[in-house]
Amino acid sequence: MSVTAVSLIAVAAVAHASWNLFSKQAAAAGTIAFVWMLTAFGTVSYLPALGIDLAVTHPHLRSLALVFLGGTALLHIGYFLTLQHGYTSGDLSLVYPVSRGSGLLLSSFVAIPLYAEHPGPAGIAGILLISGGVIVLSLPDRAAMPRATAITFGLLTGTFIAGYTLWDKYAVSSLHIPPLLEEWAAGAGVAIVLAPLAVTNTGRLALLWRDYRGQVLGAAILSPLAYILVLTALAFSPVSSIAPAREISVLIGVLLGRRLLGERNLGRRLGAALAITAGVAAIIAG
Repeated sequence: MSVTAVSLIAVAAVAHASWNLFSKQAAAAGTIAFVWMLTAFGTVSYLPALGIDLAVTHPHLRSLALVFLGGTALLHIGYFLTLQHGYTSGDLSLVYPVSRGSGLLLSSFVAIPLYAEHPGPAGIAGILLISGGVIVLSLPDRAAMPRATAITFGLLTGTFIAGYTLWDKYAVSSLHIPPLLEEWAAGAGVAIVLAPLAVTNTGRLALLWRDYRGQVLGAAILSPLAYILVLTALAFSPVSSIAPAREISVLIGVLLGRRLLGERNLGRRLGAALAITAGVAAIIAG
């Protein structure tokens, strides 16, 4: 993997873990309200940058591009809703690694035959290390019911992650849709679809804005930024390298959950996160 791709993924990892921290902090305010508000603000915030990008690059898009712009919006609706439901039922340091790790495994193993990618021994070892970390995170403990619910939503989120990763890989590398446009379409689609549901509860929106304004605005900026960087890397790099490398954000997420949210039972989670990080290192080295 090139130095440029590694640099893009490293910055994206920090941005991604940070906005997920904000999402967990605001989970009590309501799933639909938070997701709608962050995507609505993100759509408006990135519109000027999108206009400049399109004016400079003048992309020549085929009609099939419209299908992929709409499809990524639908996949991201499922992603945001399942992720936020996960955060209402479990810790950041649990839901975040499970969703990221399972999404990595699905996208990597499907990408190998789908895009004829050929990871070497180090790449395979890295994927196995990451899968081992996910299994450790999924082991039951005393809080069986809440944990089972959180893991279920984490795995559902991972399925959507794999779906939009593979979908968007084709969009930016084969159809040459600009990464900024692909991400903007995803956020705008989520905001439009959820708007009728969100605006029916103005009291909840007002409460969210009053108590979690910083989290909303932070997520609105960092969530699109993280994925724009990933899409840029995907435009010239294989999924089986980029998807695993993104999981360095898992270690960041676990540490944030322990330090800023006071989450317990971190020993095993941190060990699993370190295994995931070692897997990422193996993939980068290979």
